[in-house]
Amino acid sequence: MTRRMLINVVEPEESRIAILKNNTLDELYIENTSKAKYQGNIYKGKIINIEPSIQACFVDFGEATNGFLHLSDTVESWQREEKNGGGKRNKKIYIQDLFTKGQEILVQVTKEGINGKAPSLTTCISLPGRFLVFMPFLHRLGVSKKIQKEEERNRLKQILQELPVPKGMGVIARTAAEGQPKKQIEKDFNYLLKLFNLVKKRAKKEHGPKLLYQESDLVIKTIRDVLSQDIKEIIIDEPVVYKKVKDFLQLIMPRHKRKVRLYNKAEPLFHAFQIEKEIEKIYQRKVILPSGGNIVIDQTEAMVTIDVNSSRSKKEKNLEETAFRTNYEAAIEICRQLRLRDLGGLVVCDFIDMVDDRHKREIERVFRENLKKDRAKTTMAKMSRFCIIELSRQRLRPSLSSSIYMTCPHCKGSGYVKTIDSLCVNIIRQIKLHLSKNDMERVSLRLNPVLASYIQNTKRGTLWKLEKKYHKSILIESDMGFGMEEFEFQRL
Repeated sequence: MTRRMLINVVEPEESRIAILKNNTLDELYIENTSKAKYQGNIYKGKIINIEPSIQACFVDFGEATNGFLHLSDTVESWQREEKNGGGKRNKKIYIQDLFTKGQEILVQVTKEGINGKAPSLTTCISLPGRFLVFMPFLHRLGVSKKIQKEEERNRLKQILQELPVPKGMGVIARTAAEGQPKKQIEKDFNYLLKLFNLVKKRAKKEHGPKLLYQESDLVIKTIRDVLSQDIKEIIIDEPVVYKKVKDFLQLIMPRHKRKVRLYNKAEPLFHAFQIEKEIEKIYQRKVILPSGGNIVIDQTEAMVTIDVNSSRSKKEKNLEETAFRTNYEAAIEICRQLRLRDLGGLVVCDFIDMVDDRHKREIERVFRENLKKDRAKTTMAKMSRFCIIELSRQRLRPSLSSSIYMTCPHCKGSGYVKTIDSLCVNIIRQIKLHLSKNDMERVSLRLNPVLASYIQNTKRGTLWKLEKKYHKSILIESDMGFGMEEFEFQRL
């Protein structure tokens, strides 16, 4: 298996990173550099309001929108859960007992605010390094669940126990720590401890709201979190970023420095590796499967729904086999699309109905195996008797579609616009309403040119009758600035 990392940053407005597996797009990261990013940043914030009814408070952390801090995202709540895990029942805690209005606290942004929602905050600060995650307020030593070999888990636990972790603080070994020598892990720990001491020093000096630590940009963050031994090549199309990556690798991962290569050919990088068309497919609702079937992906505020459809070539006697083959392909592709599009929250997958329980269990197995490739945390339920699989997926960042697209100004995000006949009927009703007013001599109507032409050509007789009935004239003007459902009346 050959894996490559392509870094396309030659256009300053947008950064794109693609991970190819055997020359096929496997992961994609896109960041619009003009949009402010808060996720991962640490701030000294000030509590603006406490809401006991929802056990949360709103925190001014110095950005455009106040952040949302729920009780479950506080250090005190996490510590209580850990103690309860030991069997001892602790006194229930309430948000109003932990904080007061105007209090300054240290917070970290865990989720960007999307769809009008406030950014999510936590007081459980964590600083990610290459091999470790440092948690200054939680006493916890752990190893990533994705490291499954017991011998390696025990080795890493031993290394963590020997680290000079200050009292009350904790560290977790990341997946990248697997197979790494103790010296490298110690180096990563010393860097993170030094970084937190700098944050703490700034927090004592500054008054909130104030930014104390800014998360790395997309390129450095992806190198830090995603780069692994099986990535054989890192290709970058911009000289300044190329040098920046080389310097970063020299500091934390010198062995990987030789993998970095500058791309300077005339043909754009992503076109050279023939993945631009694959990227365009990510934005489409329908994804075609190898056998001719397809999956249809719809994203709403409540959940993501994925419908699996079979191919056209299906014979009555092979319905079960056709369903199984299509579902098998769909299970693999759905997991890939979840990663590529970064779809988070509740996901409901409606597979084609199957009768054989062995087939159902096999689809479940394939689905679980492919979810293991995902860096996001996922929780999957068993397939129901209606062949539906439900899962929840951690949202690592705003979905790809929300980063690239905006709400349609015509349909306002519904995906539908009225038919031209329906619009005409509504406009005629509005004309009647305005003509019935006594404080005017004529009605002027401005609307989209297509709609204006349609009304003047098909409703000419209706307009003449209205003018005759109300003894007032009707003036219709076209305006390219109006959408299909937009119009404006002026009484003259």
